[in-house]
Amino acid sequence: LAQQLNPGVRTSFRVKGTIDDYVLRQAALLPMGDGDFVFPTNADIRRAIRKRDGATVRVEIELDESPIELSPDLMECLADAPEAQAFFDSLPRGHQNYYSKWIESAKTTDTKVKRITQAVQGMTMGMGYGEMIRYFKNKA
Repeated sequence: LAQQLNPGVRTSFRVKGTIDDYVLRQAALLPMGDGDFVFPTNADIRRAIRKRDGATVRVEIELDESPIELSPDLMECLADAPEAQAFFDSLPRGHQNYYSKWIESAKTTDTKVKRITQAVQGMTMGMGYGEMIRYFKNKA
């Protein structure tokens, strides 16, 4: 199916659609190395569709070429921190997405605020995503 959606592509690409009634948006199909692709389903997706490992599902997907949206809350805070904004703007788009996804995956407002604070502080210090995560993990 991946080759029908995006012929000749051997790298990860994004799809949209549904798994049963669960809506997928900007979900990644990952290459297996032999031309096949896999769509990893995490526990959150399995819980949402009420399925366990090995269950059968109905999947409808299509290529998703929409631009990845960055966290509006992060972007608003970066506007107030010029050094962090300049560092963020210098990052490749994929690295910007790491920050954004991490912030948007927070389950509570308190966690989201903490992550935005850490991200802006880390970027002000010139840290990439992985370096920032390690820095604050070691401070805990």
